[in-house]
Amino acid sequence: MREQMSNGDIFEKNHDEIDFEFLGNIRGKDWRIQTNVYGNGSSSVGREERYNLWFDPADDFHQYSILWTDSQIIFYVDNIPIREFKRTAAMGGDFPSKPMSLYATIWDGSDWATNGGKYRVNYKYAPYVAKFSNLILHGCAVDPIEFSSKRCDSTQSLEQLFTSVTPSQRSKMDSFRRKHMTYSYCYDQTRYKVPPPECVVNPQEAERLKKFDPVTFGGGRRHHGKRHHRSRASRSEADSI
Repeated sequence: MREQMSNGDIFEKNHDEIDFEFLGNIRGKDWRIQTNVYGNGSSSVGREERYNLWFDPADDFHQYSILWTDSQIIFYVDNIPIREFKRTAAMGGDFPSKPMSLYATIWDGSDWATNGGKYRVNYKYAPYVAKFSNLILHGCAVDPIEFSSKRCDSTQSLEQLFTSVTPSQRSKMDSFRRKHMTYSYCYDQTRYKVPPPECVVNPQEAERLKKFDPVTFGGGRRHHGKRHHRSRASRSEADSI
């Protein structure tokens, strides 16, 4: 399932996008979510982060929030900030800056979403249902033709919203990332020999992810063990166990 802000229907070649994506799960394992950011059609530079959830999102409603300003994007789960993405001058136009709409869809990411595509959607369990509750939007409505703000939210001004991570929230965010983050593009040495310009490398995060996956985050090589050929009898015996 995906919850996203996007303007791809209007800006087909240079769209912006901010994503919350549920990557599915294997029974008995943690659910995983992914956040991603595109700006000005920069989809060739993936800015993904992935995390394990500490709960089953199918059991009950939970709150998933995105704070988007002209200088930063903050993702929240149950009011806990899990990612802070800041705009930098070096990004140029890659920071989402054009008006976007909000979408929520059930989508099939079988080619890559669950263990790299190892486990695909089983449609014998369809139809699939997603339920939403208490949707809250704060911001300005934009004319889709003139791209100018015609009406802004008067119930709560931007100044009244949290526009930065408080010290208490940062402590919770650091704890969440330390316990639950399993991937960040900023540390992926197989994709980026040099981290993209907006990345702020945290040595503790880098070391923890390197231990988690030394190939992706440590620049090592994958080693393949030798294949041992067994007789047909031994193979049959093994298959029957």
